[in-house]
Amino acid sequence: MLMLYFAPGSSSMAPHIALHEVGAVFEPRPISFSRKENRDPGYLAINPEGKVPTLLIDNRPLTEVAAILFYVARTNSGAKLWPFSSVELEAQALSWMSFIASTIHPARRRGEEHFVQAFHIAEHRLGPRPWALDDYSVVDIHLFRLYWRFVNTPHASRDAFPALQAHYERMMARPAVRRTIEIESAIGYELPA
Repeated sequence: MLMLYFAPGSSSMAPHIALHEVGAVFEPRPISFSRKENRDPGYLAINPEGKVPTLLIDNRPLTEVAAILFYVARTNSGAKLWPFSSVELEAQALSWMSFIASTIHPARRRGEEHFVQAFHIAEHRLGPRPWALDDYSVVDIHLFRLYWRFVNTPHASRDAFPALQAHYERMMARPAVRRTIEIESAIGYELPA
């Protein structure tokens, strides 16, 4: 039994998309930041950091976006969301996931200039390819979620990042992405500034 604790629009959107992408049966558990549900003693017993996402796998918590995406991809190999074809491609996937988590994600908190700079690097890394790796993968889901947040801010310039914008549009055409956004929009976004 899988249970996903998520906050609409937050980093947990990526695992939410991945679960829909593979057709997983899971129980969604939305968390409200404004009501401080992430600080509730019951939730802190599951995830002492009080962050989302948390994926309960038979009541065992798994945290961190990259780890959850890896788990979803590896346990649903038929969905082909992880590059099993070579160790080098797996290493490239890990490189992207590390870059996204350690460079792009924290850049927003450092200010718009840092966020833009991180996306310039991502733009260069992505280049003309349709997907971050040879084929669509959880890396694309992870990258999409952060770019989705960026392009939906008032000062974002979509024209500055043509490769990322094309990637974003390909992602927005995916049924799992549309379904996740529909669900999360209906609950409501409470994203920090």
